[in-house]
Amino acid sequence: MGKNKLARWAELNTFRNVIQPDHRVKPISDHPVKGKWKQEIFLNVNPVILELGCGRGEYTTGLAEMSPQNNYIGVDIKGARMWRGARTAYEKNLPNAAFLRTRIEFIGSFFAEDEVDEIWLTFPDPQPGKKNSNKKLTCPWFLNLYRCFLKNNGTIYLKTDNEELFNYTRSLAEKNNLPVLKATSDLYKEYHEDKILSIRTHYEDIYLKEGRKIHLLSFTLPKNRIIEDEISKYYGR
Repeated sequence: MGKNKLARWAELNTFRNVIQPDHRVKPISDHPVKGKWKQEIFLNVNPVILELGCGRGEYTTGLAEMSPQNNYIGVDIKGARMWRGARTAYEKNLPNAAFLRTRIEFIGSFFAEDEVDEIWLTFPDPQPGKKNSNKKLTCPWFLNLYRCFLKNNGTIYLKTDNEELFNYTRSLAEKNNLPVLKATSDLYKEYHEDKILSIRTHYEDIYLKEGRKIHLLSFTLPKNRIIEDEISKYYGR
């Protein structure tokens, strides 16, 4: 293991804006921060927005810098990558940016009902193929998990270079009558003037240099609707 990685993990423990529980085991009880992000971490009553699978945190810090009226939390399991986002938030003095190191399937232990206003999924692992459908961050299992802490009709944003994931998620939203707000297979052609949508991650820059198109999908998630599809019936979690 490289010295840089060890040093970054150690520094993560010194950042006030980072929650880093034992990520190796599933929480057996709710974390003390659950339901208290606003009053104990952000010290305000502003909306809370998550970036799931935040990687280096470019979107979390970019959104926090652009919209100081909101609170942003980047969630990822890879601490060495998350260090960059936490460090950027510290260097830029962004009190509305925080980070949580955990597996996304455990996220229900960290957020209370209606605690989150919006979710961003920025270039998640597409988990290709039908047998991996239950692992996609937009599959019914995960969407139903998000319903537990996302406010009623909260918005979910998906940015991806993967056409299969984009089409799968769009089809799932349409079949479950989830209101689609935006859907494009070429983000920078259709929404090139939108500053928020134009925030770029490290991997997004790589994809664009390779000539890939960036897909965008946003939809709302009603709290009273159980999300399901045909695939999930055969590949349950």
